[in-house]
Amino acid sequence: MVAADRANFLNKDGPIGSDWDPAGFSKLWRYNLHYFDDLNAAGAGERTAWHRALVGRWLAGNPPTMGTGWEPYPTSLRIVNWIKWHLREAMLDEEAMASLALQTRWLAGRIEWHILGNHLFANAKALLFAGLMFEGDEAATWRRTASAILRRELPEQCLPDGGHFELSPMYHLLFLEDALDIVNIVESAKRAGRADDVADIAGEIDARLPAMFEWARTMSHPDGEIAFFNDAAFDIAPTLGELTAYAGRLGRHVGGGQTGSRLLASSGYARLERGGATVIADVARAGPDYLPGHAHADTLGFELSRAGRRIIVNGGTSLYEPGAERLRQRGTAAHSTLVLDDENSSEIWSSFRVGRRAYPRDVTLDVGEIVRLAGEHDGYRHLAGRPVHKRIWSLAEDHLEIADRISSARSHRADIRFHLGSGLTAHAQEASLVEIRCGASGRTLAELSSLSEGAVRIEADTHHPRFGIIEPTEMIVISYDSASIPDHRTRIGWPAA
Repeated sequence: MVAADRANFLNKDGPIGSDWDPAGFSKLWRYNLHYFDDLNAAGAGERTAWHRALVGRWLAGNPPTMGTGWEPYPTSLRIVNWIKWHLREAMLDEEAMASLALQTRWLAGRIEWHILGNHLFANAKALLFAGLMFEGDEAATWRRTASAILRRELPEQCLPDGGHFELSPMYHLLFLEDALDIVNIVESAKRAGRADDVADIAGEIDARLPAMFEWARTMSHPDGEIAFFNDAAFDIAPTLGELTAYAGRLGRHVGGGQTGSRLLASSGYARLERGGATVIADVARAGPDYLPGHAHADTLGFELSRAGRRIIVNGGTSLYEPGAERLRQRGTAAHSTLVLDDENSSEIWSSFRVGRRAYPRDVTLDVGEIVRLAGEHDGYRHLAGRPVHKRIWSLAEDHLEIADRISSARSHRADIRFHLGSGLTAHAQEASLVEIRCGASGRTLAELSSLSEGAVRIEADTHHPRFGIIEPTEMIVISYDSASIPDHRTRIGWPAA
């Protein structure tokens, strides 16, 4: 909240507390309007008067079951936020407590089994919180329902390598926050002698926390923030550092420090480290076959950091609303990978739909003096000649070499795209050599060169590190004919540290 009657969600300012379904604002913005995240945000104690008034206006302006605010997902997040606020500040009056019980009763009959994934987990978390907040038979039923969902979903949604199964680093951090919140409230209830029927849930989460944190570290750049694979943006989930501190306050020691090169075999991501450089690469499926809603067509894409600076990135996510821009941001061309015949490697449609999709295979990681990752995918099998794209990353002390092979009975146009990080610029030096510089200082950070024939060009680009944000940047594109050059090599080198 930026004023008693205004808030900024998704980097868009708007009025709150009067019109609870305002026209001209996206569905996600209106969802945020009903979450009440600010009750528990940094500095919330300074806005207590605003919060109490806002809760009162919500009760007056949102009759039961009417409008966006009563959809199951925002209802779930609001239930948790109201309970956290009340447990900390004892702020909910009799009317608000009665509404909280009614909201939970409404949610219990509208669990999002049709959506599953993070929505279902959020539903269960809200039922657990309310079941521990209230007493009586109905509260016990909410706890039993929550417990049954969590026992089912924890092994489904938390992969053996610790990753969240929707394969978005952003949603993984949200999932990790949910897990810590559940441990927190269950442990608190146990101390009050009130959680006997759900006490084992905290133990099941505890067993998974080390792997969940290791996954988050693997998928974070040296700057401490997430890599952009699938739907991912800054400022939606807590940072890894914030979650690590939260775990520490709960007495959970989840490790830390350098991650090193490793393959997340269950998830399909890999991290390569050498010479102060970090590569995070996607050799993963689009997501669960029954739930690829947050997937992008980014197979065999990658991001590169060196000396704490992001050099090569993926495009990010700035919106969820349906339309051409949402499709573009999810498409293969918005990622640092290879595009064949201007097609997407997975068939992206609508806002959260995927049709035909790429399946990676033959993924290997060798860690030696040179760290080498290899994998291929069949996402272009619908094209003439049923092409297969294979990519090999070889990371040495002073460079990264990328080998792209197209195996096909027919010729195809290939475009290898390298999207530059925020604040970087590209400068052609020769026909096949481009310098990547810091736009502010002019210092050369890296040089990208085509080691095979192919036209190298620089194009204007946009980067979307946050919802509602468009940052102008540039990308380097190498184009060639796959019949003439079935094997293409690109080298990205950098000066000694």
